Amino acid sequence: MKLTSLFSRLILASCLFSLVVLVSCKEDKKEQVDQPITETKTEDPFFKLSLAQWSLHRTFNDDGVSPFKFAEIAKNNGFEGLEYVNHIYAKQIDSLGFDKVIDTLKTLSDTHGMKNLIIMIDGEGDLADPDEAVRDKAVENHKKWVDAAQKLGCHSIRVNTFGTNDPELWVPSVVDGLKKLSTYAATKNINVLCENHGWLSSDVPVLMDAIKQVDMENCGTLPDFGNWCVKRKDGAIWGECLEEYKDKYEGIETMLTEAKAVSAKAYDFDENGNETTLDFPRIIKLVKDSGYTGYIGVEYEGNRLSEKEGIIAIRDLLLKSAKTVK
Repeated sequence: MKLTSLFSRLILASCLFSLVVLVSCKEDKKEQVDQPITETKTEDPFFKLSLAQWSLHRTFNDDGVSPFKFAEIAKNNGFEGLEYVNHIYAKQIDSLGFDKVIDTLKTLSDTHGMKNLIIMIDGEGDLADPDEAVRDKAVENHKKWVDAAQKLGCHSIRVNTFGTNDPELWVPSVVDGLKKLSTYAATKNINVLCENHGWLSSDVPVLMDAIKQVDMENCGTLPDFGNWCVKRKDGAIWGECLEEYKDKYEGIETMLTEAKAVSAKAYDFDENGNETTLDFPRIIKLVKDSGYTGYIGVEYEGNRLSEKEGIIAIRDLLLKSAKTVK
């Protein structure tokens, strides 16, 4: 009697187990049917985002934040690449030494998984000065930054080419300065880039004529969405602008033919997040149509928003604009 009862219980348990498995299998199949066949993915833009350190110059120069936090800040705000400004590290270079600063930047960028791209060079002399001795001194001053760019894994340095506003003097002078520096930079696999940074560097036909005469693969342009002033009050390098280049969009399109980097400068935004003086979707289409697929650097130069707010506004506008480009 006990054996029969035990056998009956075993039969019942087996049936119940089979029923549970059957129901479970049906539920699994139902879940698989309910799963979407393909996941909808957000299409990535045709470019990557980098952060120009100048966007944070007040943070580092006035607010006391260490410029060694640059990589961390950029990473936390959704950027992949870094564009340094050399003079922001002047105090650190004085106290720690040049090589220590560069080594520290390399360590920090590696720690945060960031790509070093460009060093913007200021205060090391004018490569377009009409005086050859002054130009040659500027070339020598820039060489340590070429070496630093190589150590960091950057692809380029950006140089200044103010010189004079007389095209007949400026073109031969800047061609000489750029060729001498580019010849050295080529041995380090570093590009020398000219930005539309004011005066004749913002007069695109004149600039492009000089680049053509240099005729070196590693000498190119860094088109900036802003910086179109060709003449300032009292002949100053910076200050009140008296005259801008005639067509900034044509200028960007032309500079893109020799571009090895792109800078998305912005100043202010309307209630819809659009730049108030620059047509970002139009510019982004020019960039894409040129075949450029590298990094676009975010450079905020406004006063109404905080630096962080301005950076985020440009970042988001770039991504929004990319979605409108076919």
